[in-house]
Amino acid sequence: MESGALQPSLYTVKAIFILDNDGNRLLSKYYDPELYPSMKEQKNFEKNVFNKTHKADNEITFLEGMTIVYKSSIDLFFYVVGSAQENELMLMAVLNCLFESLNQILRKNVERRCLLDNMDGVFLVVDEIVDGGVILESDPQQVVEKVNYKADDNPLSEQSVAQHITEKLALTTNVLQSAKEQIKWSILK
Repeated sequence: MESGALQPSLYTVKAIFILDNDGNRLLSKYYDPELYPSMKEQKNFEKNVFNKTHKADNEITFLEGMTIVYKSSIDLFFYVVGSAQENELMLMAVLNCLFESLNQILRKNVERRCLLDNMDGVFLVVDEIVDGGVILESDPQQVVEKVNYKADDNPLSEQSVAQHITEKLALTTNVLQSAKEQIKWSILK
């Protein structure tokens, strides 16, 4: 075997990021710490990628020695980055899984406002698909089931906060009552 031949690797994804239609970062995960170690380098790379792709009608591009697959929706751009030698079909499977999973949890409303309102679910989806650059899942249905996230469940509504506080208060009251009983019986012995 040649010494210059590439060794197969599980670490196929170098980065995933989502930009709005102005090229501003909404989400980014870089899995290769040597690729763009500083925030400034990452944002420059994202700006270059956006400038090259936002008016193009392709699904794949090559830039700075990277293979980049991308997709746009209303006012969002989704990107998956791999090395120059990476299999484009694998990167596209990750991109499609990301997009379809978000499409399901956002109730087919994949746009900037809705994405920002449900950012916790978006991060969960990304983490279920790729971990440390290794592709874990490429089936959107499995991702949605694992994340078990519903955009309708807004954990910060007034009613749910009040319900949460009431449950915690009841639990605290029960714990205090139990402690009082234990102290009372230990004193009476």
